[in-house]
Amino acid sequence: MASAADPAADQNPRDAEPRKPTNEVEAEAEVAEEYEEDDYEEEDEEDEQPDGPAASAAEREKIRAVFQRLSSEQVGIRVHDVVIKGNSKTRDELIEAEVLDLLRAAPTIQDLLRAASVATARLRQLDVFDAVKITLDAGPPELPGTTNVVIEVVEAANPVTGTAGVYSKPEARSWSLEGSLKFKNLFGYGDIWDASGAYGWDQTTEVGVGVSLPRFKSIPTPLMARASLSSQDWLKFSSYKERLLGLSFGLLSTVNHDLSYNLTWRMLTDPSRAASKSIRRQLGHNLLSALKYTYKIDERDSYLRPTKGYAFQSSSQVGGLWDSKGLKFFRQEFDVRGAVPLGFFNSALNVGLGAGVILPLARGFMNSSSPVPDRFYLGGHSSPVCSLSGLSSLLGFRTRGVGPTEPRRLVPSESDGDSSATPGRDYLGGDLAVSAFADLSFDLPLKLFRDAGIHGHAFLTAGNLVKLSEGEYKKFSFPEFRSTFRSTAGVGIILPTKLFRVEVNYCYILKQAEHDSGKTGIQFSFSSPM
Repeated sequence: MASAADPAADQNPRDAEPRKPTNEVEAEAEVAEEYEEDDYEEEDEEDEQPDGPAASAAEREKIRAVFQRLSSEQVGIRVHDVVIKGNSKTRDELIEAEVLDLLRAAPTIQDLLRAASVATARLRQLDVFDAVKITLDAGPPELPGTTNVVIEVVEAANPVTGTAGVYSKPEARSWSLEGSLKFKNLFGYGDIWDASGAYGWDQTTEVGVGVSLPRFKSIPTPLMARASLSSQDWLKFSSYKERLLGLSFGLLSTVNHDLSYNLTWRMLTDPSRAASKSIRRQLGHNLLSALKYTYKIDERDSYLRPTKGYAFQSSSQVGGLWDSKGLKFFRQEFDVRGAVPLGFFNSALNVGLGAGVILPLARGFMNSSSPVPDRFYLGGHSSPVCSLSGLSSLLGFRTRGVGPTEPRRLVPSESDGDSSATPGRDYLGGDLAVSAFADLSFDLPLKLFRDAGIHGHAFLTAGNLVKLSEGEYKKFSFPEFRSTFRSTAGVGIILPTKLFRVEVNYCYILKQAEHDSGKTGIQFSFSSPM
């Protein structure tokens, strides 16, 4: 009987070239046990089987002969039947849809072993099984050259899983308590239901529920639907609060491609009544209908600390498909990463370049305004190495602390008659943005640190963004854009744990503009370990 080994967790089961199982030698030897009867059946009938050591030696010789045949030539085979065991809840048609065509297409034993390895990976990717094992049995005696494939699965002992943690991020929340629950395979279709929530210390909240199906009837691609409600407080940065009620639908999802549709009701308010003129123009509510396509390749050996490989992501979004009120726009982002090992102290050099542009889609679009929440922003504390989502953070600068600004409206206080107080400025974001980084990671000298995964790094980050809409493109100049790049250098220590990833950096501001919010000093970041 042959058994296909489970692939590595990071193997790409659908598009990547299937790797040879680690125990393929043993598997082929077991195949020999199944099929040596066909090759030596006549001899077994004529000669009486010896007992003791002679029998064992004869058996090993038979297996060696068949194994040598498998190693030297392609041995034809045909799958007669596929037997599924252990799926008390999961439906047979789900498992068959994932692996049946793959297994039946194998013309030789060698191909079938590789196909079984890929099939094992596909079933594990469903995330509803604790274990998957595929074995090959000899087919019916009256059908020589056939095999029965036996798929044994162990369904998840606990269908409910959850996570929780406290993180610092550069997006909507600076610090947040986040948690999620997953309910797996409730109806036997590999369906995964999830609920998530986040509460930020800056009064940012978010709740969401969703469901994903690996397959639905004859549709070969996974399907996803999600509803979410969030409230984000940008008063400190841009003088508005944002409330979102949205529905999202995953239309296409493969290893490299993702297509989704989002329908969102958005409300922008200014409780402070101090927003700048550009922000006040966009206050109110509207309905955003957007189609988003993402193409992604990630061949790095690790997401958290890459030492070799490359990654690329392109994201295109068309907003305002059904709207007639000022939310028509096109948004494009690119992100390129590369990691090169240096050969000492487990060191590696990571470099990355990100760029993005957003343009209004309307008559006289270059004189129109792009939506403020959809513009690009730079700044924040997150590691630029880990994320692969477009523009990277700019260490040393506050969230939304870079780029075009506008003075806020002065609102005199009833208790303070001093009208000369500075009202501050709103960060407006940019329609064109570019960021880049270089990061040198290395092991620390102490073995205790190396065993715990604690390592150091030195980094250099740079970025810039400008406004192009509302006629500002007429003032744009590449030499000026290049000369006004903000930049930061620094060193730090990274402490990975199972609950969160801690990053302690010393950031030195090399260059910043007049109204940027950057500061030289120690910077802490707590983020998800995944």
